[in-house]
Amino acid sequence: MAQHGTTLLPRMDMGHGDMDGPECKVSMLWNWYTIDACFLHQSWQITTRGAFAATCIGIMLMVVMLEFLRRLAKEYDEWIVRDFRRRSALIGEQQQRLRQQPQRQRQASPSCGPADAAKTGPLATTSVVTGRRKGYMGRKTTTTTLKFRASPLQQLIRAVIHAVMFGLGYLIMLLAMYYNGYVLISIWIGALLGKFLCDWLTVKFEIPGEDEEEEMMDGGFRDEVPKLQGVEDATVCCG
Repeated sequence: MAQHGTTLLPRMDMGHGDMDGPECKVSMLWNWYTIDACFLHQSWQITTRGAFAATCIGIMLMVVMLEFLRRLAKEYDEWIVRDFRRRSALIGEQQQRLRQQPQRQRQASPSCGPADAAKTGPLATTSVVTGRRKGYMGRKTTTTTLKFRASPLQQLIRAVIHAVMFGLGYLIMLLAMYYNGYVLISIWIGALLGKFLCDWLTVKFEIPGEDEEEEMMDGGFRDEVPKLQGVEDATVCCG
């Protein structure tokens, strides 16, 4: 007799006429099933305690892998941004050298401009906008706005990492919907280990020196909030 809220599913006929195997225990209520519990498919049926222990360990590793992929995606995005910053710094140095050159020498030397320097990357798309704005004490300063766009290869890598994270997150969610206490505890332990191992909190602060303070006086004050590494949403399984 099946318990209340429990569904017993017979084993599938594998072509040998044998349907007398143990039934799958599937429940939509909280349960502590071990032997004969099934997950995702009838072929994933627990027949021994060792197999159930291996299932719990595998689920923990799946959650750790999800946290690792989240960290990998974040590190890859930051690597792309660092490359953009390197090229923007190169453009700024070239503009400063051009401003320091005399007018005649500036017209004679065919130096590359900001748009040429911005193209020195892995097929990244860049737009350059130059304008003037009022700085500190009403002084006018020249500013250049750069807009970088990831290359098709970089965007493809970002999309593949996101797709793997999306699929893995939904598999974990489906496993949690079996309401098995041991499985849920394994998911929580995996989330704890993944966060501890793969997402260590680091904060970077920059203290301006005397030269940088003078530049801030000339170009206006810039308030920058340090980015916290590790403060993210609790899950990515649902978007």
